[in-house]
Amino acid sequence: QVQIVESGGALVQPGGSLRLSCAASGIILSRYVVGWYRQAPGKEREMVASITSGDFRNYADSAKGRFTISRDDARNRVFLQMNSLKPDDTAAYYCNAVRMNYGVSSNYWGQGTQVTVSS
Repeated sequence: QVQIVESGGALVQPGGSLRLSCAASGIILSRYVVGWYRQAPGKEREMVASITSGDFRNYADSAKGRFTISRDDARNRVFLQMNSLKPDDTAAYYCNAVRMNYGVSSNYWGQGTQVTVSS
């Protein structure tokens, strides 16, 4: 059974930093495209950052220069380092792992972790 678990969300002041962690069981994250998404109340879910099996990284414009996605293959985890946080970064953050293998799509989501940026 596949399980994706996010952690690291918290209440932080503007300008602060957080590191989110995405841990997986039942799949090997390095074989997937792993993305961090976020959803604020009343808004659609949006992609924040992603990393491919080949270590290609992609960032939303709002995340460029502030957020860094990385992967620890030995621990089967993907991280999102978030610096210079702003109130607009307040949202539930979700980890997603997806891949297409021999025409079969596998797509897994975690339950999310809440990030609140407020003074």
